[in-house]
Amino acid sequence: MSSAKHFLELIQKSRKGKFKIYIGMSAGVGKTFRMLQEAQSLLRNGIDVKIGYIETHGREETAALTGGIPEIPRRSVFYKGKNLEEMDLQSIINEHPEVVLVDELAHTNVEGSKNKKRWQDVLEILDNGINVISAMNIQHIESLNEEVKNITGIEVAERVPDKILSLADEVVNIDLTADELLTRLKEGKIYKKEKIQTALTNFFQSGHILQLRELALKEVAAHVERKVETEIKTENFKPIKFLACISSNEKIAKNIIRKTARLASYYNSQWTVLYVQKPSENPEKIALDKQRYLINNFNLAQELGAKVVRVKENSVHKGILDYVIAHNITTVCIGKPHAQLWQRLSGYSWIYTLMNRLNERQIDIIILS
Repeated sequence: MSSAKHFLELIQKSRKGKFKIYIGMSAGVGKTFRMLQEAQSLLRNGIDVKIGYIETHGREETAALTGGIPEIPRRSVFYKGKNLEEMDLQSIINEHPEVVLVDELAHTNVEGSKNKKRWQDVLEILDNGINVISAMNIQHIESLNEEVKNITGIEVAERVPDKILSLADEVVNIDLTADELLTRLKEGKIYKKEKIQTALTNFFQSGHILQLRELALKEVAAHVERKVETEIKTENFKPIKFLACISSNEKIAKNIIRKTARLASYYNSQWTVLYVQKPSENPEKIALDKQRYLINNFNLAQELGAKVVRVKENSVHKGILDYVIAHNITTVCIGKPHAQLWQRLSGYSWIYTLMNRLNERQIDIIILS
């Protein structure tokens, strides 16, 4: 398996934990199956591979592949009257295998665990010099959350920040055509018989699958492009630096943050979220719910890998411009102004002034709808 051979070379090159993610458009494409195939191949090459957490979902073909791979026992947690099994982070660190398999990267750990999310456990494992092979579905990527919701009508609660994907040394897309995936579903290879019809009616509609497949292909292509750019940089390369300008409007701000995160992720570039606080938006003057939404959006931006800056300034365009000049910003992202604001552009509205000033300095401006 050439993919396994390449990962083997990566392991031997470095003492710091290497990270590989198998990604797919949905459940049932074969991510766990491929992880286990790779583990079997690494075992044959004399690598110390162990299962940290594998979820077979009762699929016979997948369960059969776990044979012969040593497993680090899960820890049992009693929570709300039930015994739950979680990955044992400390045992993995103590046993220190060369490679550990960690499935379901977006999983939320049971309350009282050291880390809230499994991806945080993985970062800790990597910091301890252990190589990790993991898997997740495209719909769990934070900045794609809105897009996935628009496609499927379902909001995915368990999400992984984009920065985790950019930390991966390898991202491999497990691709299937919509027809192949639907055939697997109908044959009972993904869910038990009683769940098949519900899946076909809801998530597993052909149109949904095609769009999710496109998202997965684009995501992995972008990851490859970022790797090429970071590893083969030219001397005259000018790094792109995005600035996302937000207001206290919750929905517009969230949209700007997510779309700028996608752009920054695509270009593998630094990005900042800037909120210009006018005197009329002082904490004592602004409604409590608006303050809460603002803080939530700051937290979202940080989780997606942005630096968050709040400046106090009477003039919005001056606040933005001063920051752009002081920090060598190359691209400014703002929300689409309301229709009535466009109608007032004949007057000197702040956005018109800002566009002129940015244009003079050859700074790009992206208006996000």
